Amino acid sequence: MTNIQSMTGQTQASPTEELANISRGRGQRPKPAWRLMLPTPTPWLITGLILIGSIIIFGAVGPLLVGDPAAISNTGLSGPSADHWLGTTQTGQDVLAQLAHATRGSLQIGFLVGVLATLLSAFFGIYGAYIGGFADEVFSLLSNVFLVIPGLPLVIVISGFVPRESRGLWTIAVVLALTSWAASARVLRAQTLSVRNRDYVAASRVSGERAWRVIAVEILPNLLPVLASQFVFAVIAAILGEAGLSFLGLGASSSSTLGTMLFYAQNGFALPLGAWWWFLPPGLMIALFGMGLSLINFSIDEIINPKLKNARLVRKRARQAARIQKKAVTS
Repeated sequence: MTNIQSMTGQTQASPTEELANISRGRGQRPKPAWRLMLPTPTPWLITGLILIGSIIIFGAVGPLLVGDPAAISNTGLSGPSADHWLGTTQTGQDVLAQLAHATRGSLQIGFLVGVLATLLSAFFGIYGAYIGGFADEVFSLLSNVFLVIPGLPLVIVISGFVPRESRGLWTIAVVLALTSWAASARVLRAQTLSVRNRDYVAASRVSGERAWRVIAVEILPNLLPVLASQFVFAVIAAILGEAGLSFLGLGASSSSTLGTMLFYAQNGFALPLGAWWWFLPPGLMIALFGMGLSLINFSIDEIINPKLKNARLVRKRARQAARIQKKAVTS
């Protein structure tokens, strides 16, 4: 079949040539470098972004729209109604108001722990592996020590020794960050050792560039997908860890979180009394937030693992080939 001359003077390839171009990966514009660092927009990624965006908006704007979560009324333990959309607690406090403030507190702790844990893992993993020698041995030993220590028991012990009046949001965030950076540091160390031996890194070192500039310009951009994945995982672990601590009565005493809501619901016998509107919303919020971040993390894994990205590319080309074949049959 001969090519058909288009109105613009360009030739239109036949279906056979289009199939050949798809199989070779031709006929597509090369993507810019920054676009290759972003995950492929899939239904899972879009669902995760919608979930996380909705929860963040609810935690940021919700407390401004609801009343005082500590206000007590005479409508104790009443179900959802027009006045109280999510019902009330045993002392008549509005569950929706508590949920909005608790979501903001959990998001703040999750973000703080994610940033602190990522910075610690990046310092001990990237800097130690790049410097090498004695510093790398010390950092690796420290990472191994924290890695073999059980995380949750250590957090419980540390939180138990901290006085209740001193257990604020920052205290809980630091405790959780100190017990969650070691595994990420080991992964970053292995990735840095691989990148450090590449030619462009060696050229920068030979040319006399400072260590911090080589790490920031040559090594760190290659590790951004790994850091993003570890940050997302650290946020999930922080919110779950804080909920567990608060459920045991070891959480932050000066702030409201989803874990403290579950703690007071347990002490108020919400489950035996059948007050599902008291304990179900915070538990569902934790589950939805964890699911949203997990969906985002699965999409980031495509950048880290080339096999996943190649598999999606093969499926995409197969769908394009099927459309072209169908078009050729109908024409």
